[in-house]
Amino acid sequence: MSKTISSKFDYFATPIGELAIEWNDAGLLAVTIAGNPVTQHGGKQKANRSVSSPYHAAFTAYFAGDIHALAEIPTVFRGTAFQNQVWAGLRTIPPGETLSYAALARRIGRPNSARAVGSANGKNPLCIVVPCHRVIGADGSLAGFSAGPEKKRWLLQHEGAAFRDTTT
Repeated sequence: MSKTISSKFDYFATPIGELAIEWNDAGLLAVTIAGNPVTQHGGKQKANRSVSSPYHAAFTAYFAGDIHALAEIPTVFRGTAFQNQVWAGLRTIPPGETLSYAALARRIGRPNSARAVGSANGKNPLCIVVPCHRVIGADGSLAGFSAGPEKKRWLLQHEGAAFRDTTT
């Protein structure tokens, strides 16, 4: 008989909007930004907020300027084998650096899968911690981000990453 591990939730304000995080004893399960159309929390109410999040300090440090503060947070991937491979590949992109979708596809050993990498990137349930915002277009442009280009721009600027801003 398998033991069910219950999820805990926390919500807190950041410079890019309210973050909602979900975790259990195994690690971080989901991070979403308020206003993000990709909701991983199944409509959970704020009444389910945890009394104390073990990750709150790391997020606070990240947004205060320690761009490496999220690197050691344990994550739990709950996608397909390919999505999990892409999400693991995203965690190899250091803060302040970017990759194109094609370069990420090559990095994970799937050189002809740039579109599929883009699709998996868009379904990333752990934004910021699994840094899908660090993937940009082949021409250096911002490309897609489920929370919107202004939040992607803010995150990349915060980390000191180079990109071609065509949205201003």
